Amino acid sequence: MSSTEPVEPPPLYSAREPVFPRRVKGQFRNLKWVLMAMMLGLYYILPWIRWDRGPELPNQAVLLDLANRRFFFFMIEIWPHEFYFVAGLLIMAGLGLFLFTSALGRVWCGYACPQTVWTDLFVLVERWVEGDRNARIRLLRQNWNSEKIRKRVTKWVLWLLIGLATGGAWVFYFTDAPTLLRELFAGTASPVAYITIAVATATTFAFGGFAREQICIYACPWPRIQAAMMDEDTITIAYREWRGEPRGKLKKGQHDPSQGDCIDCMACFNVCPMGIDIRDGQQLECITCGLCIDACNEMMDKIGKPRGLIGYMALKDEANERSGNPVINVWKHILRPRTILYFTLWAGIGVGLVVALFMRSPIDFNITPNRDPLYVMEPDGAIRNIYTLRLRNKSGEDTAFKVSVIAPTPEEQSTLSLALEGTDGDTVTVPADETYTQRLYIMAAPGSSLATSDRTELTIWVEDTHNTDRVSTETVFNGKAN
Repeated sequence: MSSTEPVEPPPLYSAREPVFPRRVKGQFRNLKWVLMAMMLGLYYILPWIRWDRGPELPNQAVLLDLANRRFFFFMIEIWPHEFYFVAGLLIMAGLGLFLFTSALGRVWCGYACPQTVWTDLFVLVERWVEGDRNARIRLLRQNWNSEKIRKRVTKWVLWLLIGLATGGAWVFYFTDAPTLLRELFAGTASPVAYITIAVATATTFAFGGFAREQICIYACPWPRIQAAMMDEDTITIAYREWRGEPRGKLKKGQHDPSQGDCIDCMACFNVCPMGIDIRDGQQLECITCGLCIDACNEMMDKIGKPRGLIGYMALKDEANERSGNPVINVWKHILRPRTILYFTLWAGIGVGLVVALFMRSPIDFNITPNRDPLYVMEPDGAIRNIYTLRLRNKSGEDTAFKVSVIAPTPEEQSTLSLALEGTDGDTVTVPADETYTQRLYIMAAPGSSLATSDRTELTIWVEDTHNTDRVSTETVFNGKAN
């Protein structure tokens, strides 16, 4: 009886095959250049834009001031208790991703994802140092010599500089950029700043230089989620195989009518940053960047064939194109119930945030009645209630606030009095950007309806004495009958 050798299971993870995309020209490549320049420019420049907010506030236009728990974005200032604005923006970002994926596939991944943007930049540097696709492949297979060492070291140094600029720009968003830059060079910056820059530099260097498409395939969850977001109306990149097949090499001076338009030149594969062949159909790795469209259109122009062998299309268009019927208008693919619902939710949250932003109270305060005891009886029979007043000064300078109380009727109003602990009257000065917490006393005269009743609704008003801004809140006054 013969024995068989045990069969080893296939590896769970295949070794990475380096991808060397070839340089290509076209409208989608130009669009990616423009978007890359805009997004990288904004990322690196925003921390250096100044914005005058007064003598006591930072003059950086965009600042995540974690030390003082505030976010600044030009004229907008977000306080910790207003974090719902940040939550709203995150929800809008998620809905926006659903909207664009449902309508246009992985357009975010192909044009705006940070991994894509920085990888494009790193590939540009690599191409500048080592040459185009064929030259880089030859260098990879070449034995280590002075040329290979020189080119690799030059490339890696440039990548590290990009990573350093990326990490440096990131920390500038959390403190005053010019001050931090001087401290970094002087060696006096916080260790957290150096550690953050080192981590951001290392991850940018590794992800953009070496991992590249591996991040999109293995680390990012979105390729797997996108299947639920896309349907037959989603516009994505596809190969028109009914027009391209059967493919075959183009022979000079010969024309084979049985052959499709695809000449199997591999241009679409050679320019793909993900290293896939779009002619194999829809694949998880495809980020719909459109570079294969540019490459194919360029080749179609050279051989005198119509453009569009590879292009953006919806699955619904396939049957119409095969049969020669008119293709559905692109806006009918985009404007359908699903995308309209996503857009309505997205726009509704956006409008709500804008309305909430402009309806924010200029004065932030709250009143908390003390429950133990509910009230205190004075020697003369007056009833005193104690409250905790929390008043936040959101301006950039010390501000005086006047506190007043209003009873339901004029008769009851005449029996009320108010006092702030530690002050001589009803006005308190709160330092800039601080929260004032103090006891507030409200007293009802002996024998008054407020003193003898159970609970009475009162209105507490706080007024900014500088500009007469006023806000109010409701509270209750507990009498002897309680």
